[in-house]
Amino acid sequence: MAPTACLRPPFLPARARARARSANPAATSASPSRLSLRCSAANGDSSKPKPNPISPTSPPRATVADGVESVDVNGLRRPPAPASGLTVPGARDPQWLPRPLTSADVIEGNGKGLKVAYQGCPGAYSEAAARKAYLNCETVPCEHFDTAFQAVQNWVADRAVLPLENSLGGSIHRNYDLLLRHSLHIVGEVRLAVRHCLLANPGVKIENLKSAMSHPQALAQCEHTLTELGIEHREAVDDTAGAAKFVAEQMLQDTGAIASSLAAKLYGLDVLAENIQDDKDNVTRFMMLAREPIIPRTDKPFKTSIVFSLEEGPGQLFKALAVFALREINLTKIESRPHKERPLRVSDDCLLKNFDYLFYVDLEASMADPKTQNALGNLKEFATFLRVLGSYPTDVNEP
Repeated sequence: MAPTACLRPPFLPARARARARSANPAATSASPSRLSLRCSAANGDSSKPKPNPISPTSPPRATVADGVESVDVNGLRRPPAPASGLTVPGARDPQWLPRPLTSADVIEGNGKGLKVAYQGCPGAYSEAAARKAYLNCETVPCEHFDTAFQAVQNWVADRAVLPLENSLGGSIHRNYDLLLRHSLHIVGEVRLAVRHCLLANPGVKIENLKSAMSHPQALAQCEHTLTELGIEHREAVDDTAGAAKFVAEQMLQDTGAIASSLAAKLYGLDVLAENIQDDKDNVTRFMMLAREPIIPRTDKPFKTSIVFSLEEGPGQLFKALAVFALREINLTKIESRPHKERPLRVSDDCLLKNFDYLFYVDLEASMADPKTQNALGNLKEFATFLRVLGSYPTDVNEP
């Protein structure tokens, strides 16, 4: 077999090559660079090279998050002017890299497969709130608020739904304190209309009742109605559903329970009167807690909850709230609680001791909004402590 010869194009001087190209333009296809451009044209691209496309994970953003800021003599930054131009971030800018998904992002909207902890016995209002928040969830009753926090913290439950404030009774301070003790995140809120019912064992009439048993807040919310019904004695217990359970188990004939209609069905009690609360507009706001935060958005109403502390001095709280007012961020709630780690502060004259306070604030804003980020950055410059408890969708449904 004859050896295979290596074929080489004939050598031509530069002038000869130029004449060959002019005489036969198709011959230029043998050039590798021309071949790559011809292939691009075959795919629908123009013959001119195009710049590198922008990655879909790198959206354009303003050169400054919400414009150029100015600082006054007190260190309080005024709201910045809007930025005029947009620039494309660098390919290595970590701010625009996609965030890994967490379990909070992939949970089904109806809560199927979730274990949701709540405080109280089965039939409590907190259980109704948990089922409203996560429709098809498995509810986990807990004896105390702290137990519900620990259930989520220790992976016994996936979520917790706990009351934060009531339209009549005010804030549930215990849960505010527990928010700082545990490293959980608020991932949502749900509002529940509270409809108190007077329950008793079968055959017992209202005129037979001498006493009413329930949670202290439920008893206070039905004070005038119970007096009108002739029930003078009150017995406070830890839970409304627990009161219904106790009345049923002990077969009490002269004591009724104030609880929900669901508790009446669970424990076989009769509903002697419905909606016995003194104020018909009785709504409790519950928080939904998880081990991981959710990704904030700006395409729907969001709320952000924070807690911070300040140095002692005139105008400090005004200065803190001004960082939101100057950026037109609305505040929906302000709650102050004594700082348990620093309960006392000696004044400058060394004669008085003042309480050190934590301020809990709810903002009508999302952490995805640059205005919110800049406001909190400004607050952090002079706050002695700052923590974001959660940024979550606002409950816009009817209670």
